[in-house]
Amino acid sequence: MAYKITDSCVACGTCIDQCPVGAISEGDIYKIDPDKCAGCGTCADACPMGAIVEG
Repeated sequence: MAYKITDSCVACGTCIDQCPVGAISEGDIYKIDPDKCAGCGTCADACPMGAIVEG
């Protein structure tokens, strides 16, 4: 299942470097492309805010 970034995201950028498939895009609000997401959870584990959840 793909992951999603919630409103708790502070755009710190930690998750981008952790995503092995490049599914996360940067911006005012970070987003995970569900078509690219491998569902590995690496980004969720790395997020210091707990802002990435299965979705």
